[in-house]
Amino acid sequence: MKEKLLLSAALCGSLLYPFSSFADNSAVSTETKPNQPFVMLKQMDKATNTLNYQLSYITISEQGIESLRYRHALVNNQVFAQLLQMDGPRREVIQRNRSISYFDASSGVDPFTLPGDHIIDGLPSILFANFDRLKDYYDFISVGRSRVADRLCDVVRIVSKDGSRFSYAVWLDSASSLPLRADLLSQEGETIEQFQVVDFAADDQLQQVMAPLVDAKLPPEMTSLPKNSHTELSWTPGWLPAGVQVLSQSQRQVPALAKKIESRLYSDGLFTFTVNVSAANGSTPPQSYSTGRRTLYVEIRNNKEISVVGELPRETAKRIADTVNTGT
Repeated sequence: MKEKLLLSAALCGSLLYPFSSFADNSAVSTETKPNQPFVMLKQMDKATNTLNYQLSYITISEQGIESLRYRHALVNNQVFAQLLQMDGPRREVIQRNRSISYFDASSGVDPFTLPGDHIIDGLPSILFANFDRLKDYYDFISVGRSRVADRLCDVVRIVSKDGSRFSYAVWLDSASSLPLRADLLSQEGETIEQFQVVDFAADDQLQQVMAPLVDAKLPPEMTSLPKNSHTELSWTPGWLPAGVQVLSQSQRQVPALAKKIESRLYSDGLFTFTVNVSAANGSTPPQSYSTGRRTLYVEIRNNKEISVVGELPRETAKRIADTVNTGT
């Protein structure tokens, strides 16, 4: 998988460094000593949220290669951001404070707005993570220095302490602390997805570029979003990775399947997944399917169908499903 992704990137003219070169700093200046990894990640968090900057980058995954541009600026103490797909049909996401607006003429769906603190589409979740929270169940490891987009970078790995989740390797520009590359890694250290900046600028002139968004007419916010349900569900989790919390839960009737599905959405602040339980129709062996960061695992036990869907390794999804207490 890693070789396939890196070969694809090379064909796009991207200069990528193999994972084994993390510790190879022979060609990198050592005039200044890197900070501790936790400090570097906190500096990244501050930089991504407070600087005026533009990142032109590619993302590489099993679904292919995408070319995007992300702009971020503070105008009159308000946050403005824009994510633009650079190739193919125009797809754009705009943030104005806590409103995220989506525009995609090719989808046939009218533009709409959702509440949110930042744009999550097309950007690694590690860019907006709460590291004060993550430090209790992730290790932050400094693995040397390297270069990305002709810039000196400090490289940090983020690894779950219990080994149950994927990990990240992040390249931080040593001057600005902005993230210039982020690799999502499997438990074996293989590259699953990659975010790679090819050109960037940290420039206050972006405030002028983004200023028209202050008075821009954005689509109305959707008001029919499902609300968190406080209905008590008939099942409870037996085991979850450390630090995982419930974001929402629901109980809904699905007419097409003629059955009720009870669901909980979980997150550790970096990865999210859903556990669903419903009445089983017959009995089948466990099934699983994985593509990139996403896994679907389904098993039938005690006349209940249990499925785990989300950003987890297969072994972790299976362990979660195996330990669900269905109350029967």
